[in-house]
Amino acid sequence: MPYRETEKMRNRKAEARKRIIECAYECVSDGGFRSAQITRVAACAGVATGTIYRHFESKEHLFAEIFRIATQQEVDKVAEALATEGNAVIRLETALRQFAERALRGPVMAWSLIAEPVDPKVEEERLKFRRSYAELFEQAIREGIGENSLPDQDARQSSTCLVGAIAESLVGPLSPAQTGGTDQTDNNDHNPLVDSIICFCMQGLTGARR
Repeated sequence: MPYRETEKMRNRKAEARKRIIECAYECVSDGGFRSAQITRVAACAGVATGTIYRHFESKEHLFAEIFRIATQQEVDKVAEALATEGNAVIRLETALRQFAERALRGPVMAWSLIAEPVDPKVEEERLKFRRSYAELFEQAIREGIGENSLPDQDARQSSTCLVGAIAESLVGPLSPAQTGGTDQTDNNDHNPLVDSIICFCMQGLTGARR
């Protein structure tokens, strides 16, 4: 008689997978992907290392899942900002500012998502999500062109440039060499840095000095 997995077993497996993901996410938040060793994740989740490989084909597959979860949260925040009131210029500035400020408030995770050297499978996810950001910006730029709040331009190319500019401008400030590899949110005013990043991006989009 073929083995049938009971609902209790399915629930137990689902709970174990959830704990593994939560613990891996916590490890990455604390010290980047480099600190999320499988033995550490297993100990945190209260499972054997072999259990992790029953849920994920490899460490790279687990890390890719963590990357997708963490980055989707940031993509959703950008989408929310772009869906607020105001013309395209206002909404784009709001979204870019939120992206930069959230990154600087959580530099360890932000560095992991933006620039930390990662395995090829995770890098594939990074490229996909960069495109997700670009697609959101592209739509907003097209709306701005249509309402005449932005000059005519190649919306797709401009959106790609926006993603590249804001990501690259944050690499230095987010690097472990600058932050010490820990989140530093207290008494740390990032406004001048954020303002300069936004000023550059918006000048590029509008063609006007701010």
